[in-house]
Amino acid sequence: MCGITGMVHFEQDLRQQEPLLRKMQAVLQRRGPDQEGIFLSEHCAFAHTRLAVIDPEKGQQPMEVTAGGETYTIVYNGELYNTPELRRQLEQAGTVFQTHCDTEVLLQSYVHWGPKCVEQCNGIFAFAIWEHRAKRLFLARDRIGVKPLFYAEIPGGLVFGSEIKALLQHPAVPHEIDETGVAELLLLGPGRTPGFGVFRTVREVKPAHSGYFMQGTLRLAPYWALHAAKHRASFEETAAHVRELVTDAVQRQLVSDVPLGTFLSGGLDSSLLSSLASEAMARTGKPLHTFSVDYRDNERYFQKSHFQPTSDPVYIRCMERYLGSMHHWTVLDTPALAAALYEAVSARDLPGMVDVDSSLLLFCREIRKEVTVALSGECADELFGGYPWYRDPEVRQVNGFPWAQSTAYRAQFLQPAFLQKIDPQGYVQSAYEKTIASAEKLPGESPLESRMREMMKLNLDWFMQTLLDRKDRMSMYSGLEVRVPFCDYRIAEYLYNVPWDYKDWNGYEKGLLRTAMQNYLPPEVLWRKKSPYPKTHHPDYLRTVAQMLTEVAEDPGAPLFQLVRHDMVEHLLTDETSVQWYGQLMTRPQIMAYLLQLNDWLTRYEVQIV
Repeated sequence: MCGITGMVHFEQDLRQQEPLLRKMQAVLQRRGPDQEGIFLSEHCAFAHTRLAVIDPEKGQQPMEVTAGGETYTIVYNGELYNTPELRRQLEQAGTVFQTHCDTEVLLQSYVHWGPKCVEQCNGIFAFAIWEHRAKRLFLARDRIGVKPLFYAEIPGGLVFGSEIKALLQHPAVPHEIDETGVAELLLLGPGRTPGFGVFRTVREVKPAHSGYFMQGTLRLAPYWALHAAKHRASFEETAAHVRELVTDAVQRQLVSDVPLGTFLSGGLDSSLLSSLASEAMARTGKPLHTFSVDYRDNERYFQKSHFQPTSDPVYIRCMERYLGSMHHWTVLDTPALAAALYEAVSARDLPGMVDVDSSLLLFCREIRKEVTVALSGECADELFGGYPWYRDPEVRQVNGFPWAQSTAYRAQFLQPAFLQKIDPQGYVQSAYEKTIASAEKLPGESPLESRMREMMKLNLDWFMQTLLDRKDRMSMYSGLEVRVPFCDYRIAEYLYNVPWDYKDWNGYEKGLLRTAMQNYLPPEVLWRKKSPYPKTHHPDYLRTVAQMLTEVAEDPGAPLFQLVRHDMVEHLLTDETSVQWYGQLMTRPQIMAYLLQLNDWLTRYEVQIV
């Protein structure tokens, strides 16, 4: 993986802007610590920071080719998982390759197919291509939205980058938020409306979108979507196809010229990926490295709940024995977890999922000491219906985002001046209704199947995007490339049309996936009830963040109170009522931590409210 950034300007000579380009490049150095490169021309400038995974010697970027009288230059962040197939097709068409890296395959795919090249790609990617003679910039992002790509239109041009911090280095991109940004932060955060970058002029290329910036105008359009179709296969046929898709996705994503491992939480998804990876690597004679995280004294303080009936370590040890992997534990303590809340803001460029972010950031830092690439289980719950809000009939019929039924509570934190400009319930409801309206359905299908299509679209467009943001930023902060096999678009396409009674086979969460893959896991892990990402249960965490927030509340100049009512912060510190801010992982301690991150972000990014 890499960091990419650049700018196009038709009223300036960008060959004179190398110092600015270097500043934009420098803030992305963590994403690509191995190599760096720049491209400067009159109207376009690119910068790249590289994490070398495939063909380290010859895959430097920006990369350039000339064909048919046109010269093309690319900067690219991602991995193509169908590189061999694309390479063969292009070679048969006469292309001669100079490297073994997927960057050249992607660039030559654009030369051959033009903007339709994205339809040929199976992978995770964000890239920009400049056509020198035509003087136009092509931008594209992968179908599911695993890799980020932000941009800002500026007078006379456009700036883009893998992370918001690169854009903010440009003097024409203001560090400003308006009432829409405030609504995103306090009514939807840590989620974001697709395409919004919270800062007033910052936008994000939406998943499965691509397009051109030319003659001063940017036009982006979708190149892929989930389409409704009748599912005619039997359960046995469906399970067989799921097994084929998942196995193939994992196999493709094990290709690497550097050390590779897997996240292992002891849950179904990560255990399954680890089992498939272990089997594939055994054929090459290489051991699999697996990685788990725990928290000091969690066994002592763990409390069962509806969402987390069992703790992870016993299942992790079971999988460690089953796989015979080289297993690595990371044990986190409260002081480090709380301190890393602020580092996580630097990684994400926004307030985020608080300790779920900071723990992952610290965990990835340890993983990076052993491997450069790791596989993770994101997207399985979204596609196979594993979350509680899929399975609880009352919850899934709620009119609104099922993981964030907290709008009225959140609105109480807003300063009155913003409530004069923002209709909290209307803002959130509008975002929800636009999403469910975009879920393609079949005429005459049952209310249950119709609702499940809406639920899948809600989860893919919103909840999963928050998790993918988290995984990308927290891992790339330490130069760790994380691949997510369940995000293979072929799996999403297929699962969109699989009926709910198949997904919930025999009444089990992700019953289809469990049944399809039952030969790859020990029974106690295969049939384990879903458990969320592990978090600390130590009472010191609540005490620590409460003390940190108390100190902010005592500071009359704290920027937090430009947005948030002081009396509501005082109430939060004294009232022990627990409200789900964003799913079961963000309740009272995490709300405190979110406000801490918000205060830090306003300070660190010198945010102006307009």
